[in-house]
Amino acid sequence: MVVPRPAAPPFPPTAARPPRLALVGDRSESVRAHGKIPVLIDALATGAGPAIEIYWLRSTDITGPHDVAGFDGVWVIPGSPYLNPDGVLAAIQAARTGRIPLLGTCGGFQHMLLEFARDVCGLTAVENAEENADAAEPLIVPLECSLRGQEATVVIAPGTVAARLMGSGPATERYFCDYGPNAGYLEILQRHGLVFSGRDERGEVRVAELPDHPFYVGSLFQPELSSDPTWVHPLIAAFAAAMRSHAGAALAEVSGT
Repeated sequence: MVVPRPAAPPFPPTAARPPRLALVGDRSESVRAHGKIPVLIDALATGAGPAIEIYWLRSTDITGPHDVAGFDGVWVIPGSPYLNPDGVLAAIQAARTGRIPLLGTCGGFQHMLLEFARDVCGLTAVENAEENADAAEPLIVPLECSLRGQEATVVIAPGTVAARLMGSGPATERYFCDYGPNAGYLEILQRHGLVFSGRDERGEVRVAELPDHPFYVGSLFQPELSSDPTWVHPLIAAFAAAMRSHAGAALAEVSGT
């Protein structure tokens, strides 16, 4: 179910409502993932609960944390560079600090790293080279080999959230990107609690997570590209389950149970 973006503040407290998903990014018919994601979310609807309501939040419409308040999940979708990167980063920060389930794929993954580096690690000057090729402190840099339209192996580390969802060891995933994290900054991100749970065969980071968050997973690959209504990638299925849990907890809080 896809509905228009609600007016801010998006939702008053309510005693009963379906889970609500914010798709954060700049919707475009030319981005294949944007057409697939709503279909996949609808495919996850079961008799166990209502369908997840989907709201598109353009980057230019996000001015602060209140714009994602009331949502049960935030998916930062592919399609960077975004028209308003600061809006995307504000949504990510609100989901991270507000413990709202958060999934970022491709450009969403890149911006999750940017937000964490700036707001948690204090690396306020890091930038995305896709947005500023002359950045003095680029956290996101061109990949050595483009992954635009490619399939590649990701090795999932055991004992991680990604391993619990996908299984540990190698998996083949689909990409559509040219930029990834600068290895020179990874150690400080790890020291502040970010876990790199998936790498390619050369050790380059492809998945990041926060294990103490209800759901905080970013992947450079796009799980939506390998999914269809008959088989939805485990990362997406788990994200949807986390949204349902968040909505249930909100209902319990409102009803006092």
